[in-house]
Amino acid sequence: MTLNAITSTPAEVTSLAADDTISYAFGRSTLGQVLVARSAKGICAVLIGSDRDRLAKDLRRDFPEAQEVEMGRPEDIAAVVALIEAPHKPVELTLDLRGSDFEVAVWQGLRALTAGKTMSYSALAEAIGKKGMAREVGEACAMNRIAVAVPCHRILRKDGSISGYRWGVHRKRMLLEREGAI
Repeated sequence: MTLNAITSTPAEVTSLAADDTISYAFGRSTLGQVLVARSAKGICAVLIGSDRDRLAKDLRRDFPEAQEVEMGRPEDIAAVVALIEAPHKPVELTLDLRGSDFEVAVWQGLRALTAGKTMSYSALAEAIGKKGMAREVGEACAMNRIAVAVPCHRILRKDGSISGYRWGVHRKRMLLEREGAI
């Protein structure tokens, strides 16, 4: 399977400086609470869960060096919720991907996988030129901080079964059903 071309802002691989600010806001979707965080370069986290306090704690764990301000952009929340609720409609998001070169390659590969399509860990590894690194692809998926916009929910086991998902397997199943992938 070939991946579609990626049309997005190039990913930033560096970590945040101690004085960088991340603004964030909460919204609601059919998947639960949604926290959308933005750095000066773009959306750096989309976290999904049931508890706002837990999501804020997870954000602090993922970006311990950042100054946090809870007054994110309402348009970011609206765009992410729209992506969750109608995954086949195009939504423009500028992302600030932060990770190793390998993780960013995996995440960019995921972004090229369109709604309704799935792929195995090993197929994604091969698609990004890292044949035989399915396990490492799985680890990179687990490190993804940007739910839905970096669609790690579209990766299945080689036999087509649903595997783990940072934000809950039940949410992964809901997303795949909504996209018509299962």
